[in-house]
Amino acid sequence: MQTATANVNIHYAKTHLSRLIDEVASTGKPITIAKAGTPKVKIVPIDEPKMGSMFGFMLDENGNLPEGFKEFSECFDELNDEMVELMLNNGEF
Repeated sequence: MQTATANVNIHYAKTHLSRLIDEVASTGKPITIAKAGTPKVKIVPIDEPKMGSMFGFMLDENGNLPEGFKEFSECFDELNDEMVELMLNNGEF
């Protein structure tokens, strides 16, 4: 297999596309595909999105939730199963 640092020609890429994709995904190094010796496209790995906080939009400049939010969220701990069922089913059982 050709290395990620070298260009591969379009014929090689057509024949070994799956292998090239696996190589890029596993190494993180892009592969350039050339046509007639001229680089045309690059296969690059996709950056995986990072999971953030569900409440990230509420964080202040120091990464803290607003004052009182913790106390507010603790109110939901007191919900019983019947109340949750009502909320999830628009009041219908």
